[in-house]
Amino acid sequence: MSLEAIEKVTQAETECRERRAAAEAEARQLVADAEREGQALLRRVQDDGLEAGRQLLRKAEEAAAVQAEKTAQSARKEAAAMQEAAGKRLEEAADFIVGRVVKH
Repeated sequence: MSLEAIEKVTQAETECRERRAAAEAEARQLVADAEREGQALLRRVQDDGLEAGRQLLRKAEEAAAVQAEKTAQSARKEAAAMQEAAGKRLEEAADFIVGRVVKH
């Protein structure tokens, strides 16, 4: 093999090693970029999930407050009706007692 052929083979091997090293460096950079972007996306998704959870909780609390107010109003109406009925029966009871006392 001539010296010129050996130099060409050596040069080709060197170029091949350089291209391979450049390709490996590029691949490492691509992996690092993808991992960094993936971590950023994960953080955004987590933040969005937390915010969505807060909004759902806020809506649930608002709905619960509305329902609690409706229940309280209903209870107040029922209590007023019971109090009125009790007041009417109180008069009946008093009349009954007075009637029993007077008869005896």
